[in-house]
Amino acid sequence: MSLDWTALSDGELATLSLAGRQAAFAEIMRRHGQAIFRLSRGCIGDADEALDLSQETFVAAYRAIGRYDGARPMRTWLSAIALNKCRDWTRKRKVRRFLSFAVPIGADAEAVVDTGVAVDDAAGDRQELDRVRRAIAELPATLKEPLVLHTIEGLSQADTAAVLSISEKAVETRLYRARAKLREKLDAR
Repeated sequence: MSLDWTALSDGELATLSLAGRQAAFAEIMRRHGQAIFRLSRGCIGDADEALDLSQETFVAAYRAIGRYDGARPMRTWLSAIALNKCRDWTRKRKVRRFLSFAVPIGADAEAVVDTGVAVDDAAGDRQELDRVRRAIAELPATLKEPLVLHTIEGLSQADTAAVLSISEKAVETRLYRARAKLREKLDAR
């Protein structure tokens, strides 16, 4: 007789994952994969990189499943891991960008990736969505992270505060500032 993985709680799935049941962790990924992808995409603004970061998040979560506190929501725990992966990616990107200026421009200059909107994304609504995503990705991390967690991912202010290790009032303040800054960026474009 096999288990109905969908009927188990996240805590039970974590315990079974710790015991070596790969199907239990696969259920955790199924439940939370889209939310972690949206969080990563919201933080960095690039869907391909967000997919990679989502995968890295689940690899890190699998390795650290023994440290999961069953009293906390699994999504909050995974969101904290995903945010750390996004922060690491941002730091690495800044270093790469800095080092790329030291490389002489030569024949490799033609291999530069085109960051323009793809042809299949030419529809007006799609372009607007991309514009908003880019504007969100350009926000400072202190404003972007609470905005993505609360507004896009639907975490409560309390859960957002827990993921970011700040007070609920700080979340409220940062959300207000993030929305104002986002409105300013979008109006300027």
